[in-house]
Amino acid sequence: MSEDAVNKTKKRFIAGAVCPACSEADKLTMWNEDGVPHRECVACGFTDTLNEQGLSVPSELGTRVNQQAPKPAAAKVQTVQFFPNPKLKKPAD
Repeated sequence: MSEDAVNKTKKRFIAGAVCPACSEADKLTMWNEDGVPHRECVACGFTDTLNEQGLSVPSELGTRVNQQAPKPAAAKVQTVQFFPNPKLKKPAD
């Protein structure tokens, strides 16, 4: 038996399971890699990793350190020209 066949794990469908992303029933597959359970939805492509209790392991929260800063929008420059109002007169001293 080759090493590829030994390392390849079988994905199995989980009956009655509902995808947390798209809410489709009976579309989740589950498999183990190095003793760590993973699941994937074949309908929407959602994937996550589970811990020992079977709960989803949250991904790292986004912070200013691990996210790229959004680029500021290009400034729209528009010239404004003011005209003096002829109806307004300065008070004469």
